[in-house]
Amino acid sequence: MSRRDVLLGGLALAGGGILAGGLESDQAWAAASPPIIDCAGWGARPNSRVVPIWNQRPVKILVHHTATPNVADFSRGAADRLARGIQNFHMDRRGWLDTGQHFTISRGGFVLEGRHRSLEVLRIGKRQVEGAHCTGQNVVAVGIENEGTYTAADPPAELWNRLREMCAYICSQYAIRPTEIFGHRDFKDTACPGDRLYGMLPRLRTEVAGALGRRIESRSAIKASWPLLRVADRGPTVLAAQYLLRDAGMAEVVPDGRFGRPMADAVRSYQAANGFEEVNGMIGGESWPALARPVRRGEGGDAERAVETLAGRRGAESLPDVITAPVWQNLLGTGGAP
Repeated sequence: MSRRDVLLGGLALAGGGILAGGLESDQAWAAASPPIIDCAGWGARPNSRVVPIWNQRPVKILVHHTATPNVADFSRGAADRLARGIQNFHMDRRGWLDTGQHFTISRGGFVLEGRHRSLEVLRIGKRQVEGAHCTGQNVVAVGIENEGTYTAADPPAELWNRLREMCAYICSQYAIRPTEIFGHRDFKDTACPGDRLYGMLPRLRTEVAGALGRRIESRSAIKASWPLLRVADRGPTVLAAQYLLRDAGMAEVVPDGRFGRPMADAVRSYQAANGFEEVNGMIGGESWPALARPVRRGEGGDAERAVETLAGRRGAESLPDVITAPVWQNLLGTGGAP
């Protein structure tokens, strides 16, 4: 038995019924593939080791941005250079076996295969190439990098249109619901895919559903999430986070509602102590779920102070006896569909 046969044997998906995070298996949604440039087409280097392939379908799509300049060169040549630059960085600087994400979309709207065999496996629609774009999601999510930095700028129409088409095609091939499109920051302490692009994800889910000939309610297009906190933020959400850090043992944190350098240092210490991959001083999709533990009303202490900060003492009286993750998200103003 070859190594490839072993990899293909991992985590077989039971047939029939509802696919996890997906559609009924007997109700496929059809969408045409946009033009996709394979690895050979943009001059990729060979992968340094065998690319793992899992015998299961991905159940979600993760949207990233490359955090590179918002260049005005929309040409095919620029797209090819981008793909080569990403692969070189991932292989030479990070030591990965290949490009980390499955697909890349240039600002000019060119879709390029990222990791080898991603396009081949997508066209079959039954297996998943293991990526390296988000720890904990690499065998369950298709990763799409979008060229540019979308913290304060929207992506160009050429990129947006291809992203919608690509997501629709992936959803149709893998029976993924359009509501299962997420941003990188939903799972990690990162600004990726940028505040503007992240804020456009409800629109993307809605447009992908439309491309598949379906409709989703606006409330379903907004997914429950966690806010991103970083240096210079201030207000009740920061104050609640400070109380939760104190509850987690970071006694040096001063609860003043201001996210300054001392708080960032405390967050880094917390991340390092808990083995987080990203130790960057931001509180996002990885730190919040760890900090916002279940809190029982009346238990006292800093965790309950965090609840009271967000709800107000009168509002806290109407809360359930135990504050769980969905309640925390509603209190933080980032509640939505599960």
